[in-house]
Amino acid sequence: MGVHESQSRLWENLVARSRPFWSHFHSKLRAVFPGVPGDVETLYRAVNAVKPSEIRTEADELTYDLHVLLRFELEVDLFEAGLAVADLPEAWNTKMDEYLGLIPENHALGVLQDTHWAIGYFGYFPAYTVGNVLSVQLFEAAVEERPEILPEMEGGEFGTLLGWLRQNVHRHGKKYEPDDLIEHATGSPPDTAPYLHYLETKFGELYGLK
Repeated sequence: MGVHESQSRLWENLVARSRPFWSHFHSKLRAVFPGVPGDVETLYRAVNAVKPSEIRTEADELTYDLHVLLRFELEVDLFEAGLAVADLPEAWNTKMDEYLGLIPENHALGVLQDTHWAIGYFGYFPAYTVGNVLSVQLFEAAVEERPEILPEMEGGEFGTLLGWLRQNVHRHGKKYEPDDLIEHATGSPPDTAPYLHYLETKFGELYGLK
């Protein structure tokens, strides 16, 4: 499921939150929404603004994994530390305050915002973070092999990137175990280093951090 999530996270973040993407779609967005910032750089920075959010699916790239960590730790507490289901809301709010500095106004914005637990998807949330990690590793491998991907994105064309993913990821299905699939596609086993470097480089530049 981490490989599965890597595909959506790649398109959501590496593509749709990139400068090349908004260099092309900025004018189209302004044609529909005239109130959108008038220059690409301002829009790019707005799309990538870091601000803690109560809702996981609305989170920026930096704080997103804190939402995952919160849920994972609560799952561990439920199964190993005897946390009662009735105590989940309080435990949730405590961790939200600790990790994100927020306390949800109600349970809909807090412990009840996801459907995963209600349908029995315990242990799933880490797949999103694994997906984040793999998305960068795959995207960088694609761009290294097909450097025309970035200029094509600036022109609103994504066929080369999609073609690379189909060739190196999608067509294999379950032929390989996840680690082997990633190594087959990128030349290296799953590695957190590219993801951490991506975050440090991108947000270091955006926020003037060294």
